[in-house]
Formats: sequence, structure tokens, C-alpha cells
Amino acid sequence: MNYRSVVDTVQAALKAPPSGAAAHAMLAPRPRREWPKDFTPSALRHAAGLLLLFPIDDHAHLVLTVRGDSLGRHGGQVSLPGGVIEPGESIEQAALREAHEEVALDPEGVRTLGRLAPLDIPVSGFRLHPVVASIDSRPPLHPADGEVARILELPVEAFLDPASFGQRTLVRDGRAIDVPAFLVGGVEIWGATAMALAEFLTLLGWPGPYTCRSA
Repeated sequence: MNYRSVVDTVQAALKAPPSGAAAHAMLAPRPRREWPKDFTPSALRHAAGLLLLFPIDDHAHLVLTVRGDSLGRHGGQVSLPGGVIEPGESIEQAALREAHEEVALDPEGVRTLGRLAPLDIPVSGFRLHPVVASIDSRPPLHPADGEVARILELPVEAFLDPASFGQRTLVRDGRAIDVPAFLVGGVEIWGATAMALAEFLTLLGWPGPYTCRSA
């Protein structure tokens, strides 16, 4: 997909009221994990993630990371560059700072386009705030030692291919969980990252994985 047309379409779509919940549901594990009954809002931690668009040969690409294996329960998973919002930071400032720390992204030339809907991640106690941004040339990136095992530069059009969608079953707390996922670039993308990507793709007119498969 042409980089400039993707950026223009996404920027225009982000001006409309967010419709994240419906998009998130398409890629949410089922049954979806809920907050514990004794959870208090004051314990919620806020994090920012950067969904960065950039061109390779004029085709729109996204930056994702494979987390280092040492990072606890999320080690080895694919995620947006991001992390905890520090006191006094805006969501956008936190997303750019974390991207600089994790993949050495120089914020010079990065243009924020808007925010996607927040995503609650009860397993780790976070509320993720994804920020969509663009940069008009392919940025030089380097993974942070220990924190990022690998940087992924994936074409947007690959996520729109019906063959990019798959599903597997996990066992969690003795229960079977159906986990929808994107299968792109030789990796499996699921959970909050896949849910954020689903909302992003709907901005481009994506009808959802099940609609694609039945077409």
C-alpha cells in the first residue's frame, strides 16, 4: 500500500470518534481476561505504545518489536515499542521516549497523527494508549540490549491478506482460551498488540479477519 495514501487515510479517520471496542473484540482472546474483583483503579498503570508508519520503496510499513526472553510473562512476544508513562509526560511524549529507548528511534521528523482507543491488559495491570505516528523515510533502528530481541519492519498490506490470520488454543488457569492472531513476517502477533493493530486496520477499511475468510 502506498505510504502517503495510508498516512492520509489514517490521519483523516483518526478525526472521527474512536470505534476501538468493536475492532479490539475481533482479535481479543476468548474468553477475555477481566480485571480481578478486588482490583482498584488506583493500582492501574498507564503505558504508551508507538505505532509508527514509514515507507520502504513507497510501501507503508510498521515497526514492531520482539521482546527479550528475560522480560517475564511477556518475553518473546511481539509488541509495539512502548512502556510506562512517567509523571509529567503526555502520552505522545512517553511513546516517543520509549521508542527511542527501545529501538533508538530519533524523534526528529516523527509526526504524531492521533491516538487509538486505550486497551486494558489485566494480566499485567496496564492500560495501553497506542499513538499512531509517521516518518517520511525509513529510520535507522537498533534494538535495546536485553529488552528487545528483534525489530520487525512489516508491510501494512501483509496484515490485510486473509492468509495472515490464524487462531490457536492456549490453556490458562485450567481453561482453554481461543487466541486469534496475525501471522506476518514469520511471527505470531496476538493479545493487546493484535487488538491495537485491528483498530488501526479498520481505519483503512479492513472488514475484519472473519469477513475476509468468508469472502
